[in-house]
Amino acid sequence: MSKPTNPSETSGMPNSLLNFIGGEFVPPARGAFLENVNPATGCVFGRLPDSDASDVNRAVEAARNAFPSWRDTPREKRAALLNAVANGIEARREEFARAETRDQGKPLSLARSMDIPRAIENFRFFAGALLHEAQEALESGASHSSALLSYTTRGPLGVAGLVTPWNLPLYLLTWKIAPALATGNTAVCKPSEFTSTTAFLLAEVMRDAGIPPGVCNVVFGRGETAGEALVVHPHVPLVSFTGGTGTGAHIAHSVASSFKKLSLELGGKNANLVFADADLDLAARTSVRSSFLNQGEICLCGSRIYVEESIFDSFLERFVAQTRKLVVGDPENEKTTLGALVSAEHRAKVESYFTLAREEGAHFVCGGKRPTLPGPFQNGFFLEPTILTGVAHSSRLQQEEIFGPIVTVTPFRHEAEALFMANDVRFGLSASVWTNDLSRAHRVAHALDVGTVWVNAWLARDLRAPFGGMKASGLGREGGRHSLEFYTETKTIALKWDKSHD
Repeated sequence: MSKPTNPSETSGMPNSLLNFIGGEFVPPARGAFLENVNPATGCVFGRLPDSDASDVNRAVEAARNAFPSWRDTPREKRAALLNAVANGIEARREEFARAETRDQGKPLSLARSMDIPRAIENFRFFAGALLHEAQEALESGASHSSALLSYTTRGPLGVAGLVTPWNLPLYLLTWKIAPALATGNTAVCKPSEFTSTTAFLLAEVMRDAGIPPGVCNVVFGRGETAGEALVVHPHVPLVSFTGGTGTGAHIAHSVASSFKKLSLELGGKNANLVFADADLDLAARTSVRSSFLNQGEICLCGSRIYVEESIFDSFLERFVAQTRKLVVGDPENEKTTLGALVSAEHRAKVESYFTLAREEGAHFVCGGKRPTLPGPFQNGFFLEPTILTGVAHSSRLQQEEIFGPIVTVTPFRHEAEALFMANDVRFGLSASVWTNDLSRAHRVAHALDVGTVWVNAWLARDLRAPFGGMKASGLGREGGRHSLEFYTETKTIALKWDKSHD
């Protein structure tokens, strides 16, 4: 059944998207489109291509044709073009921010302060990193007459398949496009069908910045059609995917026999460990942010908070007081701190955990229902920020990624118990540790089975540092030189040379 439409929502923004292939905007081959829905109102505001394998094939062919010339383009010119893309986004940053909010439901203030600036930074960072890359050379077997010089080169693989999620659409799309293009690959991108507008705007920016036709192509559509066709395509030797663990496992299985280079950034069930010597005000204030930023729809959100028993009540009081200050509602209102969840289906999934919590006898300290909102927002996909206590460690509430504004708070008696509970999940993406004891900070950070540990902080990122997860949270690392290595293949050249003179 079609959702209601609100034509006024399309003002000043594209409401009918097209694929971007070979430098041109083209309709899907089958002529099929999907509805684009504003999560804050539940209204349809436009449409996007429902692409399939034929569209992907065309995009891959365009990327293959563009690859030799782009690979041989001097790195200084590639860097200049990436910086031109960054400038293009910056010149239209308000347009990008509003499009991201309308697509994803996040507060406009968040899109302005995080999503769009980070997208700009991604292009500028990898443009700079490209110009400062160094290679390795080794000399061995030297004698009076000869020596062996071994040196390494790194080169692009060809067409990179880039598949990105709906929670941080432009932020994560540019995190992949920038290093892929910087290193000389061409790309075919498949953004989430829920949040495609900023990818369309980015295609406009890349075209206007002078990125050659076919170097970066964007195909819109569903994961099971367009996404599947892209990752299994025989002429796509490299796939970078960010999204759910189940989809990541499917991709890994699908491409195993073809030996594609694969990077998977998957789900998380991240723990915050708050010890008695921590700054409780800072820990509580930051934990509210790490629990509920972007409606809890960030893979790095801390959805499990473990608090040392002696300070449990003090921490909870602060945490609840800060949470009650959050404002749910119109994403474009400057006072709003929580917008809408991305879709009705996703909200229903999160609400199923509310039902589970009630069945298991968990205590709802706050939240647990839909807010009452005025006007057009009464049909939006909103939920109140929810805090639960009294949840068993074995509960699905503690073990499964919910990806919404719901957090559990649980006491622990000693460090070993906190570490056991933090590590006893199938995920291993990130964690936060709150303590003023330096020895404990190092000890606990080393003992946590996760890819990133923040101490007395959350979401503090240096783009040079590796990023990725352990266990069911992913495969591989990206960021800084790790991205440059992932998007290239290493070759060793060993040259024996004559040191003697006739």
